[in-house]
Amino acid sequence: MAIDTLKNTDPLDIEDLILKIEKSFGIEFSENELSQRTFGELCDYIINKIELKNIDNCTTQQAFYKLREAISIKLFIEKEKIKPSLNLNEIFPKSNRTENVKKVENYLDFKLNVLEIPNWIIGIQTIIILGSIIVLFIDWKISFCGILISTLFFLISKKIEKDLNVKTVGDLVYKMTKENYVKSRRNQETYNKKEIENLLIDWFSKELYLEKSQLSREAEFI
Repeated sequence: MAIDTLKNTDPLDIEDLILKIEKSFGIEFSENELSQRTFGELCDYIINKIELKNIDNCTTQQAFYKLREAISIKLFIEKEKIKPSLNLNEIFPKSNRTENVKKVENYLDFKLNVLEIPNWIIGIQTIIILGSIIVLFIDWKISFCGILISTLFFLISKKIEKDLNVKTVGDLVYKMTKENYVKSRRNQETYNKKEIENLLIDWFSKELYLEKSQLSREAEFI
């Protein structure tokens, strides 16, 4: 079985990830600006693109303090109880999860992207859609009804309290640091140059389903 590498990764998937990187670090690339041959060259280019003051302090720690303050103030939970190991289900119980996540997001002034539609809903929708496509060749009226039911089911599902896609406060802090790097820092005119390459390695690994061993500085895109 072939090993997944940067070379055989879909360029569109990489482009989608670049958009997330732009948002996180507050940078913007023009069309055809990125023509780097290796992963190391891309990391260096992204780092040099960040026009902020380099300060050697920990962004993850600052993100934790920001998140803890937001949770404490908006959800009335004592700071002493909010630790990296705390399960997010205790902070965001299912009964009012969406509302409470929005409160914390509004305080932080950015989206946490921590909610997702439950798998059982996705499963039912998939079955209905596939069934409708198959029936289309037999009776288009029944197929149309199936598609209509799927659409209504989707609209209803938006009202259902969603699942969390990370487990602990620590997991959420790291997600914040990666997806909203600049906004997670205490001083948003600064960054820590030493942190960026490791963040990029982790991001490419998880988003593109690559082993970190495939993301050496010499790894080639083409």
